[in-house]
Amino acid sequence: MQLVFLGTSSAAPTAERGLSSVAIMRDGELLLFDAGEGMQRNFIKAGLGMNRKMKVFVTHMHADHCVGLLGLLQTMALLGRERRLDVYGQPRLKEFLEENMRIINFGLSFEVAIHVIEKEGVVVREDGYQVSCCEALHSVPALSFRLDEFDRPGAFNIGLVKKIGIPEGQLYSKLQHGHDVEFGGKTIKSSDVVGPPRPGRKVGISGDTRPTEKLERFFAGCDVLVFESTYAHDKLAKAVETAHSTATEAATLARQAGAKKLFLTHFSARYDETSALVAEAAAIHGNVEAADDLKVVDIPYADGS
Repeated sequence: MQLVFLGTSSAAPTAERGLSSVAIMRDGELLLFDAGEGMQRNFIKAGLGMNRKMKVFVTHMHADHCVGLLGLLQTMALLGRERRLDVYGQPRLKEFLEENMRIINFGLSFEVAIHVIEKEGVVVREDGYQVSCCEALHSVPALSFRLDEFDRPGAFNIGLVKKIGIPEGQLYSKLQHGHDVEFGGKTIKSSDVVGPPRPGRKVGISGDTRPTEKLERFFAGCDVLVFESTYAHDKLAKAVETAHSTATEAATLARQAGAKKLFLTHFSARYDETSALVAEAAAIHGNVEAADDLKVVDIPYADGS
């Protein structure tokens, strides 16, 4: 699993930062969270691929988080995408896409399936993972998202299995999938040769929001949390006024949620560089980085694999 930052500025792009967009690449599938204006340029630079299995999740209907979806769709069509694209967001996203696609007359080469999110909870469930949403606290209705992988089977003790003399093949598969087998007149228990289930990875994406206790619970135990840090804490009044968060608030929420790694993003254009915001957050949470456009982050399993 990899995290790829495609846009890390807030409201207005800068010479170094595009508008909000972050991708998770998992087992060949791309999960895209938000699509700020012009993000398809970094999408292409990152080499993410225009015709792969893909889902798009939009946190809220502000231009710096959703307008880029129009350009991305048209670029995909021009480059010959054929696979269906699934898009998830609030009811106004459906209206926004359908009306703009009608007016601009894209002539898409692929199906766009728009899934309206009307309540909190699981948004999509696939083999191996699910994506859930939670209400965020912003100036317009907004959502935060969380990707949860399901537990993997435990480690298979192949040395012990070979010592017992079990031949490779169907019996291996049964044991690995939790089934006891008969061999040599004995019952070989799966639990004797397969370790306990190994937890999957958990990634949280805040979108735009004030910190809340609800989000703290929602992001509990995340391996990686991407949380907006529009302002340094000396601009707290501005953060409250605009319904954004400071670096101090992002780090406090991440620490209280038990998130292992925090990435700050969605920086105000007033900050030419982000070292002061990282230092502010690092005083509270011990594992903090600033997101940068086109930064790629590997997300290993808890056991390091």
